[in-house]
This record gives sequence, C-alpha cells and structure tokens, in this order.
Amino acid sequence: MADAYTILTRRSDFLAANRGLRVARPGFVLLANRNDGLGQRAGITVTKKIGNAVVRNRMKRRFRALLRELLHEHGLPDTDHVLIGREGGIERDFAALRSELLVAFGRVRDGKGDSPRPGGRRRPPPRK
Repeated sequence: MADAYTILTRRSDFLAANRGLRVARPGFVLLANRNDGLGQRAGITVTKKIGNAVVRNRMKRRFRALLRELLHEHGLPDTDHVLIGREGGIERDFAALRSELLVAFGRVRDGKGDSPRPGGRRRPPPRK
C-alpha cells in the first residue's frame, strides 16, 4: 500500500488551496497549492448540488481510492491537493477518473493551471 498522506480538515487550508493552481476535468476540479514544507496533504469537497448524501459519500469514496493509489507517486511534494466533485462525476467510469487525475497531476507538475473564470466569482448582495 502506498504511503499515507495527511488529510486536510481545516477550512483555512481549503481556502488556501483555492489560491493555487486549478485544473478542471469533467469529473472533478483539482486545486494544488504549496504548503511550506508540511508534506503531501489532500482534501475532498463534494457539495449538496451534486446529489443526496448517498451520492456524495460514494463520490468521496471514489476520490479517496484515487488519492490513495496516485497521490504519493504523482502528486507534488509539500503541496496541498484538493479534489472538488463535479456533476456527472459519479456516473463517470473509474478508469476515466483515474486517467483524468493523472492528466491533472501532470498539468499541475508543469505549472499549467486553467485560466480563471472571466469576471471572477459573482456573489449575490448580502441579505438585510
């Protein structure tokens, strides 16, 4: 079994990862950000927009299996990696997800993140 990685649990770590490289694939988005010598760390996020608890948990189990298999060998050292589930990711073949994650790791290693969304993220005005 591959060496274990540290699991991200604090919200601040997830927010920091969002400032790093972003690589979007059909089943997920990979975020990668240097963490100043804290080792390889990984986190998984699947929002309620994806589906009910059964669907979200299934997707997280698939992501954990992929990370256990691939992160140690293909992930960057001293980097936080966050997988964000996308709609349709649960229906994707596991082999397709695996190959997409390998491509995403390669793009991160080459420093080729996707360009940011035009106009940035739009937030609704605060409620009164």
